[in-house]
Amino acid sequence: MTVEEAAAEIRERDAVRPRGGGTKLGWSPRGDDAVDFETRGLNRVLEHNEGDFTAVLEAGVPLAEAQAHFGRAGQMLAIDPPLGEGDAATIGGVMATNDAGPLRHRYGGMRDLVVGVTVVLSDGTVAKSGGQVIKNVAGYDLAKLFTGSYGTLGLIARVAVRLHPAPERTATLVAESDDAAALGRAAVALAALPLEADCLDVDWEGDRGRLAVRFGGTTAADRAREAERHVSLGGTRVEEDDHELWAQQRARQRSRDGVVVKVAGRPTDLPAVIRAAGSASVVSRAGLGVSYVAGADVATLREALAPRHCTVLDGADRVPDPWPAVDPGALKVMERIKARFDPERTFRPGAFVGGL
Repeated sequence: MTVEEAAAEIRERDAVRPRGGGTKLGWSPRGDDAVDFETRGLNRVLEHNEGDFTAVLEAGVPLAEAQAHFGRAGQMLAIDPPLGEGDAATIGGVMATNDAGPLRHRYGGMRDLVVGVTVVLSDGTVAKSGGQVIKNVAGYDLAKLFTGSYGTLGLIARVAVRLHPAPERTATLVAESDDAAALGRAAVALAALPLEADCLDVDWEGDRGRLAVRFGGTTAADRAREAERHVSLGGTRVEEDDHELWAQQRARQRSRDGVVVKVAGRPTDLPAVIRAAGSASVVSRAGLGVSYVAGADVATLREALAPRHCTVLDGADRVPDPWPAVDPGALKVMERIKARFDPERTFRPGAFVGGL
């Protein structure tokens, strides 16, 4: 399939839901009468400019396949969300849902890694923004608009991304505690230090939690031991064989049958999030104030954490209101953007916040 063929097909449809690997279909309502539009035919790595650390991919490329391609040159796309069953998550799906993993601590999310995008609008128009080099451009920043749009503005067809060197070695400092406040203080203190950590997570299960700080590069283990001097928690250790540890961290962000709520606040909110979660499990990008709570009652969590934004991810299609309350002024802006890019409401009508 080409982008032009995708545009011609979309032009003939009344309501569509872009679908990549299908790993996050439950993250929001389907959309009124929307029919799935598969992006699996858009599955090519079009360019990989190793010297410039950039690449151009079609939206249906599975992220795992892209990482394997970049890895042969010692490079990576610095985004590591859970990949779902069969590692099926695609570049376009990760961008559309603004999904991320522990590497967000250092490298940011898809908004920080995408330098250009090609999209298909409801009338079949193919629009482009940005390019293949890392610079700002005038006009609409389509990459930022479409990141986190859940496929409600148009179809992401091609993405140009910046790459980073893949670390030859990694090492993780681990510390444990049954004191949520102490874990929170330690995480905030470490995030403020010039440690250049790749990941900084806290996870909490039952009545005990764990702080994990990952470093990459030839000196990873030495830097992890140096960071240990700044931690006053018990049970500290440095793990150099840490890949399974971080695979578990990513897995805790998802729930096949339950509900996962993404909480967006401040780094200092972590103890409050853990208290509000009760018996539910928590995984937090502790230096960023973003937490994932699995198994909590959504209404109770929102009441306890207001005015922090609580968005339902897994299980969103099974709860009355997956989206947090939105400021009326912000909703008006989103309505104008929807009208500009999808005036006929072809892409997932009614599926986004505020019924957009």
